[in-house]
Amino acid sequence: MSRHEMSPLTQSPSLPRSPEGEPVFPEPWAAEAFAMTVHLHAQGLFSWSEWAETLSAQLHKPGRAEDGSDYFDCWVAALSDLIVDNGIADAETILALQQSWQRAAEATPHGRPIELCNDPSR
Repeated sequence: MSRHEMSPLTQSPSLPRSPEGEPVFPEPWAAEAFAMTVHLHAQGLFSWSEWAETLSAQLHKPGRAEDGSDYFDCWVAALSDLIVDNGIADAETILALQQSWQRAAEATPHGRPIELCNDPSR
């Protein structure tokens, strides 16, 4: 994405950045959550102000990591809230998928890609 095509989401003030100003992701899942958010925003699922308000609410909850290491956990929680609020999925479905991915991760041999089909409960 060039600087001209940047979504307002890429301009979030708390978004971790490299010295060159590009978003930095601690793990691949954080980059995927970011990409999903940008895509859903571009598709009109939520406005920039809705996103900013929802993410801000998550970022200001008590008990956050002082070093900001839970930033993308807050990001995913905000995205989940918007998905539920907009009727895309219900909270139980999101939780069930989260648990399925966790089981798949635990069942996947080291060095292999984690795939949902690796969930032994599926």
